[in-house]
Amino acid sequence: MESPLPLPVERAIHKLGGDISLARRRRHISQASLAERMGASVSTVRRMEQGDVRVPIHFFARALFVFGEIRALEHLLDTSNDDIGLTLMDEQLPKRVRSKPGTSGAL
Repeated sequence: MESPLPLPVERAIHKLGGDISLARRRRHISQASLAERMGASVSTVRRMEQGDVRVPIHFFARALFVFGEIRALEHLLDTSNDDIGLTLMDEQLPKRVRSKPGTSGAL
């Protein structure tokens, strides 16, 4: 049995679908044309724009690519800007580093 989808996730996907619909209409692109450019069916585009959580993420990525916004997806969880992850890693760093016996420690 699948666990229920958290409400914030559902809202985010619904908003992304609405934003894709708005971006498409602002560019005067039909659902059929977007579907063709994405390599998807019109029904997939329609479901995506309605925020259907069952639409695979690669279709959202393809739509972003069509609109020239794929970089937004690339930077969603950029590890170099992951403050929480970097802080947790830094907490695990050793307090000091010692040379192994028989090495000078110099490069």
